[in-house]
Parts: sequence; structure tokens; C-alpha cells
Amino acid sequence: MSPRLPNFFIVGTGKAGTTSLYSYLRQHPEIYMSPVKEPGYFASEIRADAFSEPLLRHVGLQSRELPKVLNDGGTYKPYGWIAGEWEDYERLFQAAGEETALGEASAAYLWSSTAAANIRARVPDAKIIMILRDPAERAFSQYLHLLSVGLTGATFRQHLECCARGGERKLSTTYPFLEIGLYHQQVKRFLDLYPRSRIRIYWYEEAWREPASLLADVFRFLNVDDNFQPDLSRHTHQRRAPRFVTLHHLLKSSGLWYPTKTLIPAGAISRLRKLAFRAGPSLTMDPADRQYLVDYYRDDIRRLSTLLDRDLTSWL
Repeated sequence: MSPRLPNFFIVGTGKAGTTSLYSYLRQHPEIYMSPVKEPGYFASEIRADAFSEPLLRHVGLQSRELPKVLNDGGTYKPYGWIAGEWEDYERLFQAAGEETALGEASAAYLWSSTAAANIRARVPDAKIIMILRDPAERAFSQYLHLLSVGLTGATFRQHLECCARGGERKLSTTYPFLEIGLYHQQVKRFLDLYPRSRIRIYWYEEAWREPASLLADVFRFLNVDDNFQPDLSRHTHQRRAPRFVTLHHLLKSSGLWYPTKTLIPAGAISRLRKLAFRAGPSLTMDPADRQYLVDYYRDDIRRLSTLLDRDLTSWL
């Protein structure tokens, strides 16, 4: 018998707290979440042959974790983190029991031009969850993530200018970096295919001020017990950036970091991380870079504001 299919999807956007939401929903006894976040199956653009070489190496390293994540005795493809085949995608839900809500979270679904229609074709009654974030701040947060995992060594302005030049449309650190923040058409694709009652749109700047209220509303939307209180002390992907960018980028991009890491005593890793990274309030965007991004996104923000009847002047 085939596994049950998900009946809700967290579709994005990236760097808006979707990983935190995913981890909190996993704690609810009436919710089953795919053990892999970002399988990306319904985004036809998210396939191994569409990735740039550096990003493909990064995904390959993630895929090494699959045996212990799924633990089903099956075999794994080199880039198995991306569920490109239906059989692989079904494996993510084979452990589901009698939970009311089954879900997965792939932030690329919002940006993808194919995901909305693909989800609608397979799961016509799905519920859709979006979190939208000021696109300039979203871009800066993604840049900090790229720095922290060693996928870029450029300054933020250098990175933005490289993205703006365009070029080959392989999935990479520069594409679709800026495009992810063009929300108007992305949101409209889902609104055109699903009734508004089956779509929840949250605003990052408001929602995460009161995570307990956010989660209670999500639970009600999914028809599960909204009195359940997950452990909110578990934080994911805290904002940080390496202190020594060039050295960090060299270690990560050359592949030297992983063998080096095995030589470091386990107890020293956390202390070394504190020394190697800056975190928190010290990581702010230069006002000139913010203005660059506001100018880039201005027209799209206005169209989104009209589409959703929402005042978005704070983003401008």
C-alpha cells in the first residue's frame, strides 16, 4: 500500500522562519512532517542536473545524512536530499501513522514557477502556508547563510552586483537570489489555483514576535489541537557570519573543512564556533545596500500590496 500523501505544505519564503516552523510542527502529536526538510519534489526546477557545481557538492554532503534520517534500510542516490522521483518522495511519508495533518516544507515552492500547479495536480485539497518577509532583509539573511556555510566569500554589495548581472540560469548562490524576493507573481500563482480559505499568509515581522500565537493559528488552520504548546526554546539557524571570511570560504569550498573537523575534539567544536563566528545585532545591512534592494523590489512590493490589500510601506 502506498504511503499517505501530505495534506499541507509550507511553501516559503526562504529565510523567513520556515525551518523553525517546521521544527515546531514536528513536535505536535497530531502532525507528521517529512523527516527531510526541503525535498523540493513539486518544484520541477529543483533537480540535480539544474544545480551549479558548488551547490551540487553542498547538496551531496547533505545527502550523506539520509541513511540516519530515514533509517528504512533502503538505498540512497548521490543527491537523494532532492526527492526527484515520486518513489523517493513517497518514502518521506512511509512512517506516518494516524496523524491528522501530514506536511512538508520546501521554501523553493513559492519561488518555483511549477510547484503550485504540480501540488494542485497531486493534492488538490492541500492547505498552503506562506511566510513573507521584507525582501531586502530576506536577501541579507540569505547572504549571511551563504557566508556561514562557505558558499561565498564576497561582500554583500559584490554579491548583489553579481546577481544583478545575470548570466547562466543554473541554480547557484546568485540565482535565484534576488528573484526569490519578487513575491507578487509567486503568491498569485497559488491564489489562482487554491481558494483563499486554504491558504494562510503570515508576515515574518509580525508573526515571529509572538511565536505561540502564530503556532496556535497554524494548528487551528490544520485542524489539530491548538492548545498544544511546543518547546519554543529550540532555535534553528541563528543569524551569524564568519569572522575570517576568506579563510572560512577557502576551508569550505576546498573540501578541507570536513576532514579537518574530524580531528577536532567534540567538546571543542562549540567553543571554536563561538570564536569563528559573529552573531546577533552586529550583523546589520549597510543603508546603501538596503536602498539598492528597495529600488529593485519597489514595483513588485506595490503590486503585492494591491493583490493582498496590505500596507507594505514599511518595506519601502
